[in-house]
Amino acid sequence: MEFKKEQPPINIGADISVKSFEMIEEELKLYPKAKDFSENELAIISRLIHTTTCFDEVLNHIYFSPNSIENIKNLLEKKAKIIVDVNMIKVGLSKFYLDKYDNEVVCYINEPFTYEMAEKNKTTRSYAAVVEAIKKHKNEPMILACGNAPTFIYAAINTLLDEGVDLTQVGLLLFPVGFVNVVESKEYGKQFSEHFGVSSIIMEGRFGSSTMSVATLHALYKLIFDYDGDKKYNGK
Repeated sequence: MEFKKEQPPINIGADISVKSFEMIEEELKLYPKAKDFSENELAIISRLIHTTTCFDEVLNHIYFSPNSIENIKNLLEKKAKIIVDVNMIKVGLSKFYLDKYDNEVVCYINEPFTYEMAEKNKTTRSYAAVVEAIKKHKNEPMILACGNAPTFIYAAINTLLDEGVDLTQVGLLLFPVGFVNVVESKEYGKQFSEHFGVSSIIMEGRFGSSTMSVATLHALYKLIFDYDGDKKYNGK
């Protein structure tokens, strides 16, 4: 049987993206759960589905604290440091958005002092790295984005409390994936968020990934960018 070469039906990147989100929007209409979310929440949910293709997992496990989207957007516009658990998030973030809103991405996972502190205190490197990052930037707005290492969440919360950080200047994006400590760490993050009123977006359960953390940040940036564009267009 002869093999026949084919070309993609849609072959332009921008067209593929537009078509993908059109398909997601249509398919979301089949899920009654989608009606539980606001327009801005659905913008983030759509981006997460675009990244994973997982409608049920995202819709059934995403958690938004009250006003989390507006509050985290405000932090980004206030030049918040984005403290991450792995360089995968740092590499994945849009340079255009980071430069436009002057957000530095902080990841100390491979620093020599992180290896030393992890060995000394018998912790993971992710734990040691976020402790040092928060101590260094505790007087600045910060967004803590986790996509891989649940120990990052425990370290982040405990250090925020130990250092007396102003929690109104903190946002949490918690998306670690896996089995050990994952469910528990997200529950700890949710309890912390609800108890202290800290803005958070959390993918509960085992599901998650660093790419989902990136996707959430990009969705937040796009909400800011589109709003800025509307203001400019309307002369506001």
